[in-house]
Amino acid sequence: MDYGLLLQSIAKHVSLSDAEAEYVVSLLSYKKIKKKQFLFREGDVHKQAVFVTEGCLRSYSIDKNGFEHILQFAPPGWWISDMQSMIKQEPGMLYIDAVDDTKIILIQRSDLQDMYATIPKMERFFRILSENALATYQHRLIDNLSLSAFERYDNFCKSYPSLVACLPQKQVAAYIGVTPEFLSKMLSKVSAKK
Repeated sequence: MDYGLLLQSIAKHVSLSDAEAEYVVSLLSYKKIKKKQFLFREGDVHKQAVFVTEGCLRSYSIDKNGFEHILQFAPPGWWISDMQSMIKQEPGMLYIDAVDDTKIILIQRSDLQDMYATIPKMERFFRILSENALATYQHRLIDNLSLSAFERYDNFCKSYPSLVACLPQKQVAAYIGVTPEFLSKMLSKVSAKK
């Protein structure tokens, strides 16, 4: 397994020596997930952090009416998890499944704790990721409360440019908070104006 993409991601924020990088890699495991296969279901306790190297994962909840609400897509180079479950070690609220055939790198929660003690700058790396994720979620929440559906769609296109053309409209609609029918009509109107 090639851990190059993960090591490049880490190098954007902290510098590891060869020995430190080797130690980090020694803690990792690799897994393939088939399209539509679940990595986690609601109620599972998350014991690993997940990094996508190929394909795409998504995290979502399902409301009492059976509607999906997608919180995140994770294309190559992105991390994904149910953070509350991971931190508190309690049953998760999210489903995480594969949008496409996907390859991932996992690190056990217990190994993360050991890594933080052994290589303190890795704790800094994950703090930076957490801060960026929190800022992104706050921005998205404000957008969902204040922007039109088209503006939310436009923001989706900017956040996930590599996914716009390959995701089913149903999943895009679930991410921006509209029905697939509404999204289809909205995009048809935009196309007609061009």
